[in-house]
Amino acid sequence: MAKSGELIHIDGSVMEGGGQILRTASALSILTGNPIRMYNIRANRPQPGLRAQHLRGLEAVADLCGGRLEGAKIGSQQVFLYPGKISQKGLKISIETAGSVGLVMHSLLVAAIGAKDKVTVDIEGGATFGAFAPPLEHVQFVLLPLLRRMGYHAEINIIRHGFYPVGGAQVKVMISPCRELKPLCLLERGEIESIDIVSTASSSLKMPKVAERQQRAAETVLKGAGHGCTFRNRYSEARSAGSGIVILARTDKGCILGSDGLGERGKMAEVVGQEAAAKMLHAIESGATVDEHISDQLLPYMALCREKSAIIAPNLTMHAKTNMFIIKQFLPVEFDTERTGSCIKISCLPQIQSV
Repeated sequence: MAKSGELIHIDGSVMEGGGQILRTASALSILTGNPIRMYNIRANRPQPGLRAQHLRGLEAVADLCGGRLEGAKIGSQQVFLYPGKISQKGLKISIETAGSVGLVMHSLLVAAIGAKDKVTVDIEGGATFGAFAPPLEHVQFVLLPLLRRMGYHAEINIIRHGFYPVGGAQVKVMISPCRELKPLCLLERGEIESIDIVSTASSSLKMPKVAERQQRAAETVLKGAGHGCTFRNRYSEARSAGSGIVILARTDKGCILGSDGLGERGKMAEVVGQEAAAKMLHAIESGATVDEHISDQLLPYMALCREKSAIIAPNLTMHAKTNMFIIKQFLPVEFDTERTGSCIKISCLPQIQSV
């Protein structure tokens, strides 16, 4: 771990080698006050360097604290961030492409833990559903409720969904100040209490009933495995045709598992629903207390608690390993992983008082 105020050099090609390294490092730079030099950004991706959603997320984090960026532009493989003190109460973010809104929110939510006042974020553009990124509704319905258990409150209002290739989402986010993060211990999965299917499509796909077809296909798979479901089918006045589905499973021990599917040109709506349902069944049958995607997203919050946190993930993903590595560059924490049945227990033992 670096000393306070020391420039931290982050190699973006290590381990997972993608945008998550940048998101975690920039957020923790703001919280610790350590400037960062990020190089080899997204070196392991087909198009290395910053894409639109990475750049907008980085700019938003810098704006939040009045920080200074050097070298930040589309395609950049090296960026410097010199953080300031968080003072912004309102941010406006514009994403010109179909870049992921969810990925922008991942770095901003971590960074905003240090805010003393409520922060509002208005996002214009980008996609709420996209390839290689979590749907924004996964953040809204899975991550945020778990963060509320930790004492951190934020709300996401999706006014208009955005899909590839145009994007065009409209989103409003309200983040409340957090005095102290409480530890999160999810070591018992418990029984499944409810499964909710949220199926979304652009209004242009209302005639062929794409949202309903996604939902019915997912429901058929889940009911075939003995699970009852509720559902919500919705259409949005999006700027380009598209669809997606999110499935949420809640347990009597307070766990929330999520899975999702993405509509694509030439892909039957029924297949989208079936794939999302199959992912959910895999998560349920694993016995894990969190789904695969949320297991790495929770790690920065767990590391910022004063006390030990622990979760049980279906497996130890490369994203999770990468996040652990990056977090330890900024914070004096230890992560412990051990196999429990077919799953992995991830424990975080912070050695800090607060940030």
